[in-house]
Amino acid sequence: MHDTARRGLDGARHLSRGSKRDTEPEAEIDGVRIHRYPLRAATGGPAGYLREYGSALWHTARLVRKVGPVDVVHACNPPDLLFLPALWLKRRGARFVFDQHDLVPELYLSRFDRGEDLLYRAVCALERRTYRTADVVLATNESYRDVAVRRGGKRPEDVFVVRSAPAVDRFQPVPPEPELKRGRPHLLCYLGVMGPQDGVDYALRSLAKLRDELGRTDWHAVFVGSGDAFDAMVELSRRLGLSEQVRFTGRIPDADLVRYLSTADVCLSPDPRNPLNDVSTMNKVLEYMAMGRPIVSFDLKEARVSAGDAAVYAPANDEAQFAGLIAELLDDPEKRARMGKIGQERISGPLSWRNSQASLLAAYASAGDPDRAGKRPRR
Repeated sequence: MHDTARRGLDGARHLSRGSKRDTEPEAEIDGVRIHRYPLRAATGGPAGYLREYGSALWHTARLVRKVGPVDVVHACNPPDLLFLPALWLKRRGARFVFDQHDLVPELYLSRFDRGEDLLYRAVCALERRTYRTADVVLATNESYRDVAVRRGGKRPEDVFVVRSAPAVDRFQPVPPEPELKRGRPHLLCYLGVMGPQDGVDYALRSLAKLRDELGRTDWHAVFVGSGDAFDAMVELSRRLGLSEQVRFTGRIPDADLVRYLSTADVCLSPDPRNPLNDVSTMNKVLEYMAMGRPIVSFDLKEARVSAGDAAVYAPANDEAQFAGLIAELLDDPEKRARMGKIGQERISGPLSWRNSQASLLAAYASAGDPDRAGKRPRR
């Protein structure tokens, strides 16, 4: 249930053992050979990520030597370290498709609030090396594409926008279940990762203002998902006195997720404006839209590109305005219905996977074009 800007899990975890049932080191599914390795998620700030990514890089390099000759290596980020095994494969004739899920320098600034220190300069250097090694770059939106061209020195024709798109067959509304509202008239829903940059704390403070400043107690809220800020957010909810009105589910099966989203009156996208979020596409926004749910979001550049009129937008990081917009939507069921329909039309139209699929196939055609092999990006 990874969130920002992204077609999948981050580069290290995408190759690791994803669940308890996915424990076999090697498997074959529909003719695809899969090699997995164990990985412990990072804890403890930057040092924890160095340990996680170092372990992931070692295991990836070990497995790369087992898979034999390849024509194309496709690696995503973060971290911007997988250019190293990709470079080893390139020297043996492979082409490298860099699937950029995050802008790691912006992620570092947004997550750790340490400024442009030595580690920040290091992640910038790794990004530059990744761009330099890549033959083709997949960007999740036009903002990321601009970075690849402007900061990464890539030729525009070598950068393809492949937007995230929800699996529509996974997000099919079912009849609402009023009991999920816990005796309240309305249900609010958050879906996604709970990390320091994801804004769950902004959502909780907004809900406290909705109750205390606007006098609204006619709602129950559910937060679906997990992450390294999960425990801190449960504690913040307790300190704000929201424990009776807010439930944290953790990760749940798809069927339960669909039940909550089908019942929700308003969905929340509280990502605050920071260097990363303003230019990132949020998967939860697209999933809310696929389910026909109206959205309250902060005013972020790429949030508007994705949601358009399927969302209402509070000034960046203004929790009182965010609360006010929730109240307005709760009082206007017709507007909620219109917004939900707009979202579904956008997901089945301009934001559909069909369009992204065409761009992805074009990227692979470019990567496999022998006339383009060996061309180097501008420095």
